[in-house]
Amino acid sequence: MDFSEVQLCEDDRAFQSELRELLAELVTDDVIRRDRRSGDNFDEAVHLALGAAGYLRRDWLPEADGGFDAARRRIWELEIGRAQTPWFHWGTTSMVATAVNKFGTAELRDEVLDKVLTGHYRLCLGYTEPDGGSDVATCKTRAVRDGSSWVINGSKMFTSNAHHAQYVFLITNTDPAAAKHQSLTMFLVPLDSPGVAIQPIRTVDGDRTNITFYSDVRVDDRYRVGAVNGGWGVLREALNAEHGTVERDRSGLHKIAAMTAHALLLAAATDKAAGEADLTDGSVGYRLGRSIARLEAALSTPEMFGRVAIAQALRELTPDLMDLLGAASSLPTETGGAAAGGEVEYLFRLAGPTGIYGGTLEVFRNMIAQHALGLGRPQYASPAAVKGGR
Repeated sequence: MDFSEVQLCEDDRAFQSELRELLAELVTDDVIRRDRRSGDNFDEAVHLALGAAGYLRRDWLPEADGGFDAARRRIWELEIGRAQTPWFHWGTTSMVATAVNKFGTAELRDEVLDKVLTGHYRLCLGYTEPDGGSDVATCKTRAVRDGSSWVINGSKMFTSNAHHAQYVFLITNTDPAAAKHQSLTMFLVPLDSPGVAIQPIRTVDGDRTNITFYSDVRVDDRYRVGAVNGGWGVLREALNAEHGTVERDRSGLHKIAAMTAHALLLAAATDKAAGEADLTDGSVGYRLGRSIARLEAALSTPEMFGRVAIAQALRELTPDLMDLLGAASSLPTETGGAAAGGEVEYLFRLAGPTGIYGGTLEVFRNMIAQHALGLGRPQYASPAAVKGGR
């Protein structure tokens, strides 16, 4: 592996400066404070401004079609994270747009994609169900064909950003008698359709997600993405992108793992903590150094391994940083006397959900065990049931 520093050309440095200036103008302290209060991880004015400047289009398109090259894509990802841009939901929109582009009809692509790339349309995920857990294939939301339309009934949990989105990428069951991976069909459902209801849910870190209900929602067949009962193939590619298990190029400049933006927030908070901690105490310096080394290791860990390492680093390092800073570290942002500006306290609350988003850490550890280490499938039955079955 080549760890040498990448030398940016003059044009790339100009691009970086231009982007930094724009983000400094857009992502103000007020924007960050408002986002922390709302828990939306989204700011429409920022999103539309980046769309108008052409950044969304260049981020989504491949280089051959006018998108960023490897160096500028890496600059873009780093600067977006360092500016603390309310941004997590662009990844979802981009991922769904890719699925629509690959599997959707020409009519659906024409309706959606251009407005996605200008920032006017946002797309969210309708995967998890109230009783389904991480196994999205156990889908009970039903879609029944009625002529040239489908009628959808069911509900979805954790439909994050639905209240700012125009469409939901919805997994449905279109053949209850079939095996669970052969009964699924994907739709891009307009969220202003009659029968759609969105209710907010607050998570422990203050983020807003949603439960969405679908009551006799009628959608035209043109909103179907992929073949009837072929939804698992469509969904699998989107899940690979969400999990960070997509194939990467050999430049070494790609985003190394999912959720690196969370690790960048942790790095900034660690810097603030180091600036306020009592470094005259040798044990404090040792613990900070250990935290920084652990963070660097997480930031250098690729693919689904990195997804686990980053989430685990957040879970383990934030309580240690709070302990170093003392009682004032438990005060939230915008509270007088909050240590590190409340950043460590915020990340401590964020750490729990980070181990759940896009699949729990246990799911990822099973994936690593099976697909990377070649171990067998986990045995979920109780020991008594296993023994009795022998």
